[in-house]
Amino acid sequence: MEDEKDALLWHEGAAASTSAPVPQAAASARSFQIDFERDCFRKDGAPFRYVSGSVHYARVPRPAWRDRLLRLYMAGLNAVQVYVPWNYHEPQPGVYEFTGDRDVEAFLDLAAELGLLVILRPGPYICAEWEMGGLPAWLLWKADIILRSSDPAYLAAVDAWLHVLLPKIKPRLYQHGGNIISVQVENEYGSYYACDLSYLQHLLGTFRALLGPEVLLFTTDGAQMEELRCGTLQGLYATIDFGPDSNVTEAFGAQRHIEPRGPLVNSEYYTGWLDYWGGPHASTSATLVAQGLTSMLQLGANVNMYMFHGGTNFAYWSGADFKDQYKPVTTSYDYDAPLSEAGDPTEKLFAIRTVISKVLSLTGGGLPSLFLQYADLLDVLDVLSPSGPIQSQFPLIFEAVKQAHGFMLYRTQLPRDILTPATLSAPPRSVCDRGYVMLQKVRYQGTLERDGQTELRVKGKAGDTLDVLLENMGRISFGANFSDFKGLLGNLSLDSRPLSKWLIYPLAIDAAIQQGWPHAALPKSSCRGRAGPAFYTGTFETPDIAWDTFVKFPGWSKGQLWINGFNLGRYWPHQGPQQTLFVPGSILHVGCPNNITVLELEGAPPNPFLLFLDQPLFNRTLSHSPLDKE
Repeated sequence: MEDEKDALLWHEGAAASTSAPVPQAAASARSFQIDFERDCFRKDGAPFRYVSGSVHYARVPRPAWRDRLLRLYMAGLNAVQVYVPWNYHEPQPGVYEFTGDRDVEAFLDLAAELGLLVILRPGPYICAEWEMGGLPAWLLWKADIILRSSDPAYLAAVDAWLHVLLPKIKPRLYQHGGNIISVQVENEYGSYYACDLSYLQHLLGTFRALLGPEVLLFTTDGAQMEELRCGTLQGLYATIDFGPDSNVTEAFGAQRHIEPRGPLVNSEYYTGWLDYWGGPHASTSATLVAQGLTSMLQLGANVNMYMFHGGTNFAYWSGADFKDQYKPVTTSYDYDAPLSEAGDPTEKLFAIRTVISKVLSLTGGGLPSLFLQYADLLDVLDVLSPSGPIQSQFPLIFEAVKQAHGFMLYRTQLPRDILTPATLSAPPRSVCDRGYVMLQKVRYQGTLERDGQTELRVKGKAGDTLDVLLENMGRISFGANFSDFKGLLGNLSLDSRPLSKWLIYPLAIDAAIQQGWPHAALPKSSCRGRAGPAFYTGTFETPDIAWDTFVKFPGWSKGQLWINGFNLGRYWPHQGPQQTLFVPGSILHVGCPNNITVLELEGAPPNPFLLFLDQPLFNRTLSHSPLDKE
């Protein structure tokens, strides 16, 4: 393309490799194009460069969207990069949710109102350390499906989704009067084992058919030639991603190998990094980030900062990586970003703003502790699983009973008297991801883990109830060449004899809490300090203004927190590094009680309480864990 003397401007996706000069009459029309002769973008005919930041609407409560985007704008950025998580909008096949926190159109329109351009990344796979990389868990109901490939079953689901999503996007494209200047196809596909270029070609055809010939379509991959080989395709402009510890010249040299001419683009410049449960809290110095940004801007590059504001993996949306072992991501997605999880500016933000100002014109106490009451999870199965259990000779996985997230309870009985402790065991990596084991509803035995403990010693009488509460910690979003099914993937054995006759309870905990349980129900008897899964409930009141805050869990083990029916995510202070959960002020009530519900999985302290703080707490890992290893 760039060898054609007259191809000064290139509309991404043009039918031929050459392009005639844009007529003078078109200069006043809205356009966003690539100038291959001058190695830059052109917006409405004029040279243009973006300095962008990633903000994920799915990780920020809707009432805070304006605040976060306005802070991005005031920091001097002229664009926001946005992921669209498929599974956030299609929780069941053919069931779509685009209201409230899921109203992506409102988020895009708000960005336009504030004067921000948008770089849209609709997947269908997004990674983002999001549950299953944004792909819906229900895809795994077809056990032999090959994700991110030309598998007809996968393509059929993708096409159905894109035919719902992309018509919402088309009117908001820059060429049609909107603010979306470019759209990414797939994400870091070169890092995926399949290397199925027919799949990328199919996506290119679908995006073109639904969005039209003018929109700029692009790919993003790591700055390694192997990744760029499998992740790029003619007709999609190739961009790269790398962090401040990379050699800028070498990284852009890799892009130049694929795109000899055109703008330099780093689509993910890492301002920090994510945290894994059990690992150290990641941090990147503001000085290093600012230096790397300076180097790229001096080369004339376009840069998106990933993340500008990380936000929070509310509910069950945190994903997991697979780097020789399963590594679940923390609830906090603070990312050590320029704008903190609570939306506060950091030293890094001011350092970045100073750098940007040289190339773009700039636009200009803790709450009291809370005591809680107690109710056993096993005592309220009628509420949490109203349709009752499923009977099966052997355990069924989440996907087999169409349970996407959260928890399921597996129940059977001891087949014989066990007077001396016997070994309850699971096949390797068959507990996905953590199983909390109880006998006779009162004796907590311990935990079975995906990459950790797979055996427990138990004893009891024939007919004693054996319960295993199975927790899904998030499906793998990057790094694995297999589908990440959840639940008991293999049967449990007692001294090598398989157990049978299981009752399986899919638990709809969120639905029950959103309907007012347990606060609207009669209180259960309390047995404080008993180990094992249990709910703790209570209320608290805020001052005159509901500020953003953080909640700390002194002496608690691991679990899930809801306030006013909003699922704030997982806590796991002993594993660390995250010690607090972010509580958006927008979910709190002023002038009336706020309902709080805690599901503690292993054991609360004897006198349980929570602390509300004005800032997050992180620590290094408190005890050695296999997750510490990279």
